[in-house]
Amino acid sequence: MASLDSAIQQLLAIEGAVGAAIVDYASGMALAQGGNPNFDLGVAAAGNSNVVRAKLATMRDLGLADEIEDILITLDSQYHLINVLHTQGAQGLFIYLALNRQSANLALARHKLKGIASQVSV
Repeated sequence: MASLDSAIQQLLAIEGAVGAAIVDYASGMALAQGGNPNFDLGVAAAGNSNVVRAKLATMRDLGLADEIEDILITLDSQYHLINVLHTQGAQGLFIYLALNRQSANLALARHKLKGIASQVSV
């Protein structure tokens, strides 16, 4: 299992990564973060916690028993990936990864993110 700091370093090694955080979606607090995005990762963590909670509530209202794997937000210059963690020791957490759209390979980034996510433990 990867420590939070180790997971952040692995996330930032993904081609095109500009920022990453591991977030508790109940509180909106980033437990670990790194990178140099042009925005505040703490604010991004809190805001994306609202996204995750809203999607979980909608799924509950629809009676869907599936789990969220990831959520993709596409901006003009960036991709924002939210990967909800399901491993033992990481319940209630998600990974937030911001990528530069010009230099990132979205498919490869998602593949690497999934591998890193499977190793995160608190």
